[in-house]
Amino acid sequence: MEIIAFIALITLDTAASWLRMFTALFFSILISIGVGITAAVSKRAEKIILPVIDIFQTLPILAFFPFVIYIFVFLLPGYIGINAAVIFLIITSMAWNIIFGVYEAIKVLPAEFLELADLYGLGFWSRLRKIFVPAAMPRVVEQSVLSWSIGLFYLVTSEIFSIGNSNYAVKYGIGVALAQLAFSGNYLHYFIGILVFIGFVIATRFLFFRPLEKHFTRYNTVSEEPKRHFVIHFGIAKAFNYLARLRHSPPTRLASRVSKRNAAARAVIKKKTIKEERIQFVGAKRAGIGIAVIILAFLAAFVISKYPNIAVYEYEALISLAASFARVWIAFAVILAVAFPVCVYLVFISRHRNSYLLLFQIIASIPATILLPIIVIALRGYTFHSELTAFVIFFLSGIWYIIFSVIASSASMQNEVFEVKKLFGLKGRRAWKYLYSKAMLPGLVTGAVTAIAAEWNASIVAEYFTTTGISGTNVVSSVSVGIGKLLDTSLGSGNMLLMIIALVNLTIMIIIVNTFLWKRLYRKVSNVYK
Repeated sequence: MEIIAFIALITLDTAASWLRMFTALFFSILISIGVGITAAVSKRAEKIILPVIDIFQTLPILAFFPFVIYIFVFLLPGYIGINAAVIFLIITSMAWNIIFGVYEAIKVLPAEFLELADLYGLGFWSRLRKIFVPAAMPRVVEQSVLSWSIGLFYLVTSEIFSIGNSNYAVKYGIGVALAQLAFSGNYLHYFIGILVFIGFVIATRFLFFRPLEKHFTRYNTVSEEPKRHFVIHFGIAKAFNYLARLRHSPPTRLASRVSKRNAAARAVIKKKTIKEERIQFVGAKRAGIGIAVIILAFLAAFVISKYPNIAVYEYEALISLAASFARVWIAFAVILAVAFPVCVYLVFISRHRNSYLLLFQIIASIPATILLPIIVIALRGYTFHSELTAFVIFFLSGIWYIIFSVIASSASMQNEVFEVKKLFGLKGRRAWKYLYSKAMLPGLVTGAVTAIAAEWNASIVAEYFTTTGISGTNVVSSVSVGIGKLLDTSLGSGNMLLMIIALVNLTIMIIIVNTFLWKRLYRKVSNVYK
């Protein structure tokens, strides 16, 4: 009888968390459609939105804690403010991934869609309703599955947050309930809670996301023109069907012929213009960077002279950042060593890829933060157990991004990639060197960007985890030094200056890595099949 009562109570807690998750997902999709479409159709907006989102998705969730507390908790009364804060924190972990999905979906729309829309004078709302939203929805659903998993990862951190001596926690929530059970030593109820949590994950997958995926991917091709074989999503097919009747009218056929005749001329003019603009842009960019460096140097010298503590804080932040940088990239190297063979097997060898993919999606939906108490207990007897705990959290945070990204990108691989393997009988080392490694590079690079971002986000849990807000203040796991620990401790002590300095250093590091590593890798692998 006691077990039945507990199952009913833990089901209520899980349902409360799921209600917050669905609310956060709804608002994340609304925000993503607006921001993603704006970035895709406007060059000016694209230059601003993409770098900002790229930084935001890498910042740890507690970077938003002060904003959440001062805006939601202080302005909205009691429990309403706490729940609004939790939902907002979950949105900050969900939205970025969906925004990039919407952006990519609109970017791959055939140019004829927009040309026909211009020709027939379709207004903004007509384009949004009939073209952009239908074309984006398949990617929205696809990215929502991953964003849901990300939101679950930060469920514990979102449902329990603190700043200084003030602690905030929701009354009902699976994150709070499981953390309380684990830290109180009630492991039987803890494992029952995890089973209930997994049940909700599976039910959500089959009863919510699976029907949506089937609805938006019913049509794999568009048969009107063979050259559009790459348009595989139902959303693009739906948008094309809306405009298909327009393209058969005389004005449309005339516009199409004119477009084809002028294509070569436009290409030559465009190539020459782009080359000239690139030369001017590079020169202006270098000059701008030089001026910015000089200004920043003077500002830094002035601030340090006025506030001596800043130099000490900066040194502490740099040491912490270097330690976390090493942990993140060591974990990433192990992730690659494990994920690459798994991806090769799933893409090129296995005949049951969809079954494995479904299993991986269910496993990936179980957040490492829920398992953290058990991970800590299992590793407590080992030397450097805190470092091992951090490594396991980093590993679980990043590996799924690599696997899912490579599998998703395999859908766009040209058929010749698979035919080469059969035609030349590539096996063993030759297949790995000349086929597998090159064919999966685009997916690996995309997955690597999101995996590294996920690891940085996980640093606040991996490097420092306490029972604050649950059952007193006991440190469960703590590394000696790290940027995640520094952010946690500075926020907990109310040292906002140190927290801001740590965040600024983390942001600068992210920009440098994105500029000098990921963007260059993207350029190199973009034409991997040519």
